Amino acid sequence: MKNSENEYRLEMTGISKSFGVVSVLKDVNLKVKPGEIHALLGENGAGKSTLIKILSGVHQKDSGKVVLNGEEINPKNTHDGQVLGISVVYQELSLVNDLSVAENIYLHKLGASKFWMNWKGITQDAQELIDSLGFKIDASAKVRNLSIVQKQVVEIAKALSEDTKVLVLDEPTTVFDPNDIKKLFNNLFKLKEKGVSIIYISHHLDEIFKIADSITVLRDGVDTGTMAAKDTDKDGVIRLMIGRELKDLYPVRDIKIGDVPVFEVKNLTAKDTLVHDVSFSVRPGEVLGIAGLGGSGRTETAKLIFGADKKKSGTLILNGKEIKTKTPVCAVGHQIGFVSEDRKEEGVFLPLSIRRNISVTSFKPISSRLGFLNVDKEYVNVLDLIEKLSIKTPSSEVNVNNLSGGNQQKVALAKWLSIDSKVIFIDEPTRGVDVGAKIEIYNLINEVAAKGVGVVVISSDMPEIMGIADRILVMHKGTFYGELQKEQFSEENILRYSIGEPLKQLN
Repeated sequence: MKNSENEYRLEMTGISKSFGVVSVLKDVNLKVKPGEIHALLGENGAGKSTLIKILSGVHQKDSGKVVLNGEEINPKNTHDGQVLGISVVYQELSLVNDLSVAENIYLHKLGASKFWMNWKGITQDAQELIDSLGFKIDASAKVRNLSIVQKQVVEIAKALSEDTKVLVLDEPTTVFDPNDIKKLFNNLFKLKEKGVSIIYISHHLDEIFKIADSITVLRDGVDTGTMAAKDTDKDGVIRLMIGRELKDLYPVRDIKIGDVPVFEVKNLTAKDTLVHDVSFSVRPGEVLGIAGLGGSGRTETAKLIFGADKKKSGTLILNGKEIKTKTPVCAVGHQIGFVSEDRKEEGVFLPLSIRRNISVTSFKPISSRLGFLNVDKEYVNVLDLIEKLSIKTPSSEVNVNNLSGGNQQKVALAKWLSIDSKVIFIDEPTRGVDVGAKIEIYNLINEVAAKGVGVVVISSDMPEIMGIADRILVMHKGTFYGELQKEQFSEENILRYSIGEPLKQLN
């Protein structure tokens, strides 16, 4: 048996951390071997992000010890962590939109030689790195022009541009389609063969059991167990995560769906994106799923309808009457809601309180005729939604940037539930959300539909979209290629439509 100094690349022992009177981590242990993929699991707020931020130098521990390659380390900032070979790809993207892909990947090198920077060489190196990952992205392109999937790839490439000894991936696949996930896993297996230690954080337990060697579970700031992946199963992990048995993940869909569409789209075509000739309808009480591969036009379609992108042609009909949504303000005026997949950039106002985030869409109903805000009504509405969505916060006045990713997602959803929406588009509803919170969000979607709202859910998670939708439309190259009824739901059928297979080949 190897001794402890040689057996583990990274040892975090007895780690504790408090913010004010709130204890976030209590005597947590995490040990990772060279060439190991170690899953770090737990519900939102369990302490996973805080532990990783201590490792990378963002936060300083109150007590405990961090040992890397047999030597104790105390990184004071992210630069210290990077120098030590610790690279972290956070769930929330941290790219500079106005810089190119190459500049973002090699940001740590910029400024080293202001007058002698080899821009051509940096761009070429970045292109080779991205190509080696198996993704098609132009290294000279501005980051702001990339899709969220491409941005996630750039974040991963950025982490791998360093001399990485420990790579941490926090929910890396939430926007990836199955083909992209396979590419990522193949790259992780290559890094594993090179001896890189990988800490993998994900709420997708199917992924964990495909790639992880070991699993550590956190609950309420305490590590509740570490085990070999082969020695446990999903039920065992869930019990450690939430302290109880998990019952049905998806709610029973026994809601009466209306006969007449509440919302219709006819021949929608974009000015500047690939979306063309999109037509569909959603009925009151229906949960309509939209599936497809990354880049197929799912998100762009929702943005066109919401007025965030410009359309070239097409007609929108709400309750039998044609409407115009030239801007998001127009869409909100017609009681159309949109929960973006990009929570940080478009879903919430990070520096503002939970109360202000939730109320931002509903100031008119809770204001007097003279325009004065009725604060009492606002508080009643906000506190009701905080309770309904189980948003973990001591107060409605806490700023959203202090919440976990899953609780931020709940706030993003809550602001559209605060108005009497007729139709609501929800893009990647459980991105970065733990298994317990997923159930709450699925139940909430069910409750919203039960009120006669037309709900359109866009998701890359095929079990999710099959579990909550009444009907699924599949996009391929900017338009709807096929429709699946409940009895036709299967991952195979969704994938076949996604890649343009004809209907006759469907099961």
